[in-house]
Amino acid sequence: MRTYFQKTAETQHDWYIVDAAGLRLGTLAVRIAQALSGKRKPTWTPHIDNGDHVVVINAGKVELGGDKWRQKVYYRHSGFPGGLRTETAESVRERYPERLIERAVRGMLPTNRMRDVQLNRLAVYAGEAHPHAAQKPAPLN
Repeated sequence: MRTYFQKTAETQHDWYIVDAAGLRLGTLAVRIAQALSGKRKPTWTPHIDNGDHVVVINAGKVELGGDKWRQKVYYRHSGFPGGLRTETAESVRERYPERLIERAVRGMLPTNRMRDVQLNRLAVYAGEAHPHAAQKPAPLN
């Protein structure tokens, strides 16, 4: 038997939509990362970018378990001495609810050259409205 390797010209990027209302952040991020990387397809090839487009709506209604809204802390650093900034998940949800999902999915994808390409196919919206109705996205299981 010969091993099948998909060619770049044979790739097809489908569109999926996910309603994040009432779903756990980690479980949702795993499903989205698998769709973005193309691992849900039988033609998955490690060095070919054959992932799909994913549209996430209701990002502000995603859930975290237990008391993680106050315990989970996000860090960022400006690069200057004393430039470490911390923010809880609760305050991030109030200001930028899309960033919770974007950052969780980014952590689930492998750290290589294709990660930024795959993240460009992720669209996250805080509410129900999104401008991707013309692509007719199918629901992601």
